[in-house]
Amino acid sequence: MNSDANLAKQAIDGVKDLNYYNGYCSHTLKEYSPWWKLDLKMKYKINYVEISGRSDCSFCFERLKCAEIRIGDNSDNNNPVCDVITNTSVATTSYCCYGMEGQFLSIVIPNHTEFLTLCEVEVYGDPVTL
Repeated sequence: MNSDANLAKQAIDGVKDLNYYNGYCSHTLKEYSPWWKLDLKMKYKINYVEISGRSDCSFCFERLKCAEIRIGDNSDNNNPVCDVITNTSVATTSYCCYGMEGQFLSIVIPNHTEFLTLCEVEVYGDPVTL
């Protein structure tokens, strides 16, 4: 995320409050290809990711349309795509990643100038064991 790291942590604080004004959501500036990244600290097989966006305005979750969920071992945001957000009719949606492996998960809105707001990101998977 191109803004304050403490603000980025709000997307994984365990609080599923989808009203941005209550202070529990991460938010970038309106920028080109905004992104948010999570370092899982070790490699995981990711089964699915649940993403919650804003619900306090009628168009806010629409901003996530075309965002890519990326998983891999590169610390930059250039990892394989697990899924692309297309359903913006609900504020919380699950995305199946079918056991994709990686240490980093990022959410990127590529090639668009937009805000990226995430109120909660939950990642479900298992550690990769050798």
